[in-house]
Amino acid sequence: MTRRYFGTDGIRGSVGQFPITPDFMLKLGWASGRVFARQCSGGSHCTVIIGKDTRVSGYMFESALEAGLVAAGVDVKLLGPMPTPAVAHMTRKQNAEAGIVISASHNAFYDNGIKFFGPDGSKLPDEIELAIEDELDKDITTVGSRDIGKVVRVEDAAGRYTEFCKSTVPEGFNLRGLRIAVDCAHGATYHIAPSVLRELGAEVFAMGVEPDGFNINEGVGSTDIAALAQMVQEKGADVGIAYDGDGDRVLMVDNHGDVMDGDELLYIIAMHRLATGKSDAGVVGTQMSNLGLELALRAEGLQFSRAQVGDRNVKAMMEANGWVLGGESSGHIICSDVTTTGDGIVASLQVLMALKAAEGNIAGLRAGIKMFPQTMINVAANGRVDLAAHPEIADAVSGVEERLGERGRVLLRPSGTEPKVRVMVEGEDEGEVESLCSELAACVERALA
Repeated sequence: MTRRYFGTDGIRGSVGQFPITPDFMLKLGWASGRVFARQCSGGSHCTVIIGKDTRVSGYMFESALEAGLVAAGVDVKLLGPMPTPAVAHMTRKQNAEAGIVISASHNAFYDNGIKFFGPDGSKLPDEIELAIEDELDKDITTVGSRDIGKVVRVEDAAGRYTEFCKSTVPEGFNLRGLRIAVDCAHGATYHIAPSVLRELGAEVFAMGVEPDGFNINEGVGSTDIAALAQMVQEKGADVGIAYDGDGDRVLMVDNHGDVMDGDELLYIIAMHRLATGKSDAGVVGTQMSNLGLELALRAEGLQFSRAQVGDRNVKAMMEANGWVLGGESSGHIICSDVTTTGDGIVASLQVLMALKAAEGNIAGLRAGIKMFPQTMINVAANGRVDLAAHPEIADAVSGVEERLGERGRVLLRPSGTEPKVRVMVEGEDEGEVESLCSELAACVERALA
């Protein structure tokens, strides 16, 4: 069956435009509540956790989802502003049937979306998403008054999650002696990440920690890292950490202000685990992962597999291979021996363990990986795109691949979260890569016009 609403990472779009509307969210809460209620046994109410990031529309959608869920006979626990991975964690710890996150991740405040987690803290399987879509076709009905769900607010959710994050490093580990700049994107980590780092002993310089409902991801966070790089240099910090709006991604900058993307962070974590005897046979990346990461890992005797873009696909391949480490160049890193989903704070602590072991020598941690120049251009699309329906695009891709040879790659893929086609070219020569990517993007633009 073809999904009508669920995309690569839940349901996302512009606020006020279908389906990101209050009436749809009411129906979605009811439809998902009906599906989740069927999973419960013993005749008792099942419980659904709801968390959100800091964008202003979250209040509106939280209320709508809450109303739909209780009308379906489901109890609700509200977490308030919390990182996406915190909702996954709390779903497991509260023995809830599901967790719902109201967030559009790295998008601007005028977008919003919904993500679901199952009782194990992992993204919902396809059959559950399809079952929810099937219920959306039905008219809303309300359970009898005695069966209507109840709603409570979990007052200490942030404290619980802070303690969990600290528990993911070995007992006795500390960050004393490290000066860390942290950018929380005015998003869901604003009240947690600085506390975690300080309580582990670091000297912390925080920015992006004053959300007002409208400034999430605006000039800050992992999508706009220049301000953090400047802070690192001004404060003489050892490292800078940037999260995205919902806290499931992380990028870093070194002490010189140079950016380290998800591929480099994944490499650093993998090498630290290899050095401490905790390594698996391999690491999972995606089609977007830099060729330099693959070559660097293979040089150390580790296997590397590429999944389709999206954390669900990375997690599925990790499970299929029996590996516990995987991630995306965007900074979505999964350490499944520690938690169930991509977690920016947890991933950053994994990198900081490597940094502390290296006595702050970031250059040494990065020495074994040579990143290939990679250029990506987003081409606007009008709705969903079938690239296979445009043979001129396939011809252009073949031409670029022939010119690059074995030391380069080309990737075209429609975005799962935005109406765009992502055009990526990678190779050894930066000028050639930029030129070829521009040529290919122009071809795609003409074909889709």
